[in-house]
Formats: sequence, structure tokens, C-alpha cells
Amino acid sequence: MEFVIITVLLFVSMLVYFRIANKYNIIDKPNHRSAHSQITLRGGGIIFPIAFIIFCVFNLNEAIHEYWSFGLGLLAICTISFIDDVKTLSNRIRLSVHLISVILLLYFTGAFNLMPYWVWPILFILIIGTLNAYNFMDGINGMTGIYSLVTLSSLLYINKEIILFTDNDFIIYPILASLVFLFFNFRKKAKCFAGDVGSMGIGFWVIGLITLLIMKTQDYKYILLLSIYGLEVVLTITERLLLKENIFEAHRRHLYQLFANERKVSHLVISFVYTFVQLIINLFLINSQLPIWVIIPIIFIPVGGVYLGLKLSLKKQYNL
Repeated sequence: MEFVIITVLLFVSMLVYFRIANKYNIIDKPNHRSAHSQITLRGGGIIFPIAFIIFCVFNLNEAIHEYWSFGLGLLAICTISFIDDVKTLSNRIRLSVHLISVILLLYFTGAFNLMPYWVWPILFILIIGTLNAYNFMDGINGMTGIYSLVTLSSLLYINKEIILFTDNDFIIYPILASLVFLFFNFRKKAKCFAGDVGSMGIGFWVIGLITLLIMKTQDYKYILLLSIYGLEVVLTITERLLLKENIFEAHRRHLYQLFANERKVSHLVISFVYTFVQLIINLFLINSQLPIWVIIPIIFIPVGGVYLGLKLSLKKQYNL
């Protein structure tokens, strides 16, 4: 019954937000780099920080004693991202808040106590890089919501069946938020986009859970629960460096963008395929007892080969 009430609250929150977004013109206008062609409400990903606030209401004691640092980090990164959705901020302000949020996240996961100090900078780079990967991949309908849903569901299974690393509710709340968000976004004509507040918000939550799992097990293979995002972003950045492009400027070089913009494949089909491949990888990861140095080539050689083959084929076909 609790989860039904939460789902209803999330739906109502979205409907209220739509009225606010309409009133204050919080919209996404398509441009030459967009994969969509019509004006759409922006910032629908505000549902993820709202889900955490509801989580705190239903779990007040735990929120005060166990989740305060995570909550401060999440709300800080969501707030600055929402402001950035409405009005462009300087990189200095945005990155400063990201840095503070990541410090709070690492404190929450116990990384400062469990990991040697020389590992901390590596964790900072990995987490900030993964947060930005989440943001880069939020470019077509359905991608952020359905990919996050599969990753969170995998984490819930691990928490229930393999090793308990957090409260189940702490995973179920973002799952419910993802389902509600997908109701409005997993459509040919989306009612809303996640915006930076959504991609950074759910990315922060997912990364927090994966970091908790890694700290509990000391098994780094679980970072591969985001391997499709990682592969796409690393290979695209490498391609842009080879082309001597500014990697901090917006572009349309991701494979999913080529399929959506040049090949005119449905956003929903692309999002489903990306997520399905990640699901297969997750099933392999969960059931594998192999060390990570064996798992990495097993995953990345075939998937990377298919990725590069498809990308080269599309670039040749459309003279890109």
C-alpha cells in the first residue's frame, strides 16, 4: 500500500510541475543539434529529488541519521542542474556544486574510511565522469528512464538475493520515480524531457548505490552495470579528440544520435536496444564469478566491435 501511495504522489507531483513549467515557460526548443523537432516541457526529471524527499517523509529517522549526506548532495546537484535548465550557469559555479555533491556522496558511502587517500582523486574523476556520461546520454526519448530502470532493478535483485548493501526502499523509490517519468517520456511525442535536473539526479542516485555496493563487496566489477553508457561516452570522446574537436561543446557524434538523426530510427527502439544489451551484461555480471580483468574483455571486445562497426557503417553511408 505504501508504494501505491508513493506512486500516486509522484504522479501528482509531475502534474503539478507541468502546470508550473507551462506557466514559467520551462521548455526545450529544438535546435540543429537536437534529436527532436518540437517544443517540449523540460525538467521532468525533478521527480527524482521529489522521490527522495518523499523517501525522507516515510523514513524520517533513517533519513536524519543515515541519508543526510546523500540527500544534501542530491538536492544540491539537482538544484544547480535545475537552475542550469532554466538559465545557463558558468562552468565554475556548476562544477563547484558538483564537487561538493561528490564529497558528500563519498562520505555517505564510507569511501573516505574504507579507501586509501590516494584512491580518492580517482573516485572523484570516476564519479564526475560517470555523472557527465549520464548527462551526455540523455538525448532521446526513453533513454534515461528505461536504462536507469534496468540498472536499478539489477541493483535491487543484488540487494535482495546476493548481498544486502542498503535498504530495499532506497532502491525502490527511484524505481517508482523512473516508472512515473517513463509514463510521460517513453512516447513518440514525449510529454516532458528529464533535463539536467533529471539526468544528474538519477545518475547521482544510481552512482551512489553502485558505490555502496562496491564498498560493501570490494568488487569493482559492479561499475560495469553502467558499461554501455561508459563504452559510448569513452569511444565518442576518443573520436572527437582524434578529430581535434572541443569535447566540451555539444555535438551529434554519439551512435544513438546517428541512428536517431540520420537513420531516423525510433527513439524508443534505440533506447530499448541500448537497455536490452545492458540487461544482458547485468545478467552475466551477476552470475559471473570471474575476476574483473577477465570480465572486461569478455564484455567490451564484442560490444565495442559491434559499436565501431555500426558507427563506421553509418558515417560512411551518410558521409559524416
